Amino acid sequence: MDWQLEAEKRQGDMLRELQELIAIPSVLSEEAAPDAPFGKDVKRALEWFLKKGEENGFQVKNVDHVAGHLEIGEGEELLGILGHIDVVPPGGGWTKDPFGGTIENGKLFGRGAIDDKGPTIAAWTALNIVKDAGVEFDKRVRLIIGTDEESGFRCVKQYFQKEEMPTIGFAPDADFPIINAEKGIAGLVFSKSSFSQEDVLATFHSGNRTNMVPDLAEATVNGELSEWQSVFDQFCQQHNVTGAAEQQEEFVRLTVHGKAAHAMEPDHGINAGVLLALFLKDRLTGDGKEFADFLTENFHDDTRGQNLGLAYSDETSGDTTFNAGIIRFDCEKGATIEVSMRYSVSFPFEEKMETFQTEGFSWNVHSNSPPHHVDADDPFIRTLQNAYERQTGSPAELLTIGGGTYARVLDKGVAFGMLFPGEPDVAHQADEFVDIANLTKATAIYAEAIFQLACRKKEET
Repeated sequence: MDWQLEAEKRQGDMLRELQELIAIPSVLSEEAAPDAPFGKDVKRALEWFLKKGEENGFQVKNVDHVAGHLEIGEGEELLGILGHIDVVPPGGGWTKDPFGGTIENGKLFGRGAIDDKGPTIAAWTALNIVKDAGVEFDKRVRLIIGTDEESGFRCVKQYFQKEEMPTIGFAPDADFPIINAEKGIAGLVFSKSSFSQEDVLATFHSGNRTNMVPDLAEATVNGELSEWQSVFDQFCQQHNVTGAAEQQEEFVRLTVHGKAAHAMEPDHGINAGVLLALFLKDRLTGDGKEFADFLTENFHDDTRGQNLGLAYSDETSGDTTFNAGIIRFDCEKGATIEVSMRYSVSFPFEEKMETFQTEGFSWNVHSNSPPHHVDADDPFIRTLQNAYERQTGSPAELLTIGGGTYARVLDKGVAFGMLFPGEPDVAHQADEFVDIANLTKATAIYAEAIFQLACRKKEET
């Protein structure tokens, strides 16, 4: 079977389905309900997929409205393909409608186009291609749809409390060729609640997700606009960012625009919160100054934990990284800095945390997901490598990432695409897009992988 040709035949339908899915703004909502625990739009996106499964003859199940699956095939063993339909907020800076699915210059734009609606649609299309090829399955294949990947994996954690763990599985939610190791992900929270009188800084707000570099920061300070305008404009010009200062009654509101990026590589973005704190730190007093000093000393020009004393790197997975993703200050309530720590596979987490100390701020480990690894010599890995190499003609090297995919919840799972080597990673950024030719190529790779992993009849090599 020429999987590439079959993928090209279905490209038009695949793009239309992706546009439909992107049009649903499935961002986590605080307005939860028993039948929509992560919000009505996330529910709509899940139901959209389950309806597609029913229409195409799959066995479909909705699990507590937090996840669902579409299953085909037979056999004792289960191949799981785990994608997610929730997306991070669009943020600012878009030149396209983030939920419009605009097609332009060989790209389809929209929030979720590459993370992870596009890759999930590619896997869905591939599964239909294999099904329609008339092959005989010797495993069950289950496309599992999650709804809370961007905010803590609550969906799959609850799903696997009730549903079968796949024998093997992959998540189309990262990079090709194959990611067989993922760094540990810890949430660190630094806080200070005992405040003295602060007469300059009133409030500070930046970021809503620890897994994103915040692209917007706002602070309210006491004083007149004339006291702040000139020096603030000079600072923004010096750091090549846009900002604004405006009078609001007795306060001046300062706004800085940075650049969003995924927390697994903070240096790809510009942290607006850290930058605004850098501007303020020498112009504040009391607790406001202590807050700004702590933030800038530990996170300005330092995403590797040097100043925190937590820097670590290994050959397998590279540097441990730190992203100050949610930053809050209120002169009456206190301050918090929530950090996403992506730590190297061999990082001695428990040992390091036992001796870790900070000055002025208390801290705690809010969450911790240990590193995940599948041995390079496992037959499952070898089969995926063969599928990738057959469809691309390129070697299937093994990779490690700082991001967290659903692969880490599987007993034996990896991340498998769909960014190709050399492609820019625009996940969580403005004007997120998927390259249409690569979307189609990924579909062929997934079809090849499903065929090799779960079907009785194998093609001639």
